[in-house]
Amino acid sequence: MRYFTIKELVRSDTARRMGIDNTPPASAVKALHALVDHVLDPLREAWGGPIRVNSGYRCPELNKLVGGTPASQHQRGEAADITVGSRSANRRLLALIKRLNLPVDQCIDEKGCRWIHVSHRADNNRRMYMKF
Repeated sequence: MRYFTIKELVRSDTARRMGIDNTPPASAVKALHALVDHVLDPLREAWGGPIRVNSGYRCPELNKLVGGTPASQHQRGEAADITVGSRSANRRLLALIKRLNLPVDQCIDEKGCRWIHVSHRADNNRRMYMKF
């Protein structure tokens, strides 16, 4: 983990405001390390500048509160929503993810590239690219 920390991957203003303990279990911490090692750090290195995590790990209570799907990979520490600040820059970041052929399970252009959802599993990454 070169560019990202577990602290920033579990930080949630909503959890703090609502008094929700968003501490991940050991299995989610392990998955977050894999996400960073295989996707986020290589992406940050290639991008050459900061990438902000909007949402990483979400405990089930937080996930439900923010409208996440019941099977969200965020709950397992396998996903992060990221941005580099603008829709146009996020589009370039998305193109870079594709060009690097990173081992993503899902890469989702969320709401016209307001942010990008990236996920990584320990095995069988589907390399799915979608728009929502």
